[in-house]
Amino acid sequence: MAQTGVITFKGNPMTLAGEALKVGAPAPDFQLHYADGGIQTLTLADLKGKPSIISVVPSLDTPTCAIQTKKFNEELAALGDKINAVTVSRDLPFAQARFCGAEDIKMRTASDYQTHAFGNDYGLTIEELKLLTRAVFVLNADGEIAHKEIVAEVTEEPDYATALAALRMLL
Repeated sequence: MAQTGVITFKGNPMTLAGEALKVGAPAPDFQLHYADGGIQTLTLADLKGKPSIISVVPSLDTPTCAIQTKKFNEELAALGDKINAVTVSRDLPFAQARFCGAEDIKMRTASDYQTHAFGNDYGLTIEELKLLTRAVFVLNADGEIAHKEIVAEVTEEPDYATALAALRMLL
């Protein structure tokens, strides 16, 4: 299954692998990886019990992705451990950890580099580029999708205010 007409990259239409997820539906399980004293695993079960925001970017090594990650990191800092906050990309976990250290990012980063299953199951893999598209998901404490945004133009930033408002409504 593929989705067309959803996103563009620098004005060029792109195809997303997988099916679009719907608000109110359970979020698909996932197995992402992050660097913390070696490669660790993050799953949907690890996020359950608290509202969560999943910020998805193509690569932390690009200006818009760095801005998005820094902005969510700043905005979410005041919520502390009341929420889970994760940025997902296909960057290697070591590169993600290096970026977070250099930029003083406290929110967790996790990578879909191994199987690409997260991108495919969430309908976020750009078929032509094999990268994740820019998106934001807010999950309730039970792991159901409370908010989602697939940014129409990959090079543009998401609607931070709407995502943050959706997250705060769950507190």
